Amino acid sequence: MAIRDILTDKDPALHKKCHPVTRFDEKLCSLLDDMRDTLAHANGAGLAAPQIGILRRVVVVVDANDDMLELVNPELVARDGEQDGLEGCLSVPGMWGYVKRPMHAKVRAQDRRGNWFEAEGEEIVARCFCHELEHLDGHVFTEHVDRLYTGEDLDRLLAEEERKG
Repeated sequence: MAIRDILTDKDPALHKKCHPVTRFDEKLCSLLDDMRDTLAHANGAGLAAPQIGILRRVVVVVDANDDMLELVNPELVARDGEQDGLEGCLSVPGMWGYVKRPMHAKVRAQDRRGNWFEAEGEEIVARCFCHELEHLDGHVFTEHVDRLYTGEDLDRLLAEEERKG
């Protein structure tokens, strides 16, 4: 197990469509273990394989119970409701933006052995499912925002909201 470097949004790998996983072997298990370690070390909510330079359809997401879900060849199969909230990305460090996402999302994916399963989540988990699956198709959350905010911008924005109410 190892902590991998996380690519920034300027890296071309983040803007390429990923290939499906076809071999469920020790190499995949090592990748998933490294992704889990990397995500925990970065204190993030989700990580997609292209963020560490691997163009495969593999994602890890922290669920509502703070467990890490491993999603291989994930597909978004249902979405419901809407939320508009701040979103950041480990590949876009220090920047956030408001993004509309579904309030509830369900994914269908394979585990590290190739077995199919479904997982669903509300609020932040639904947001993470959508965010991370977009990485697999070469997209970054910044494509959805009107404006990016720095940490200083956010502090000012939150202070203004607190004063108002």
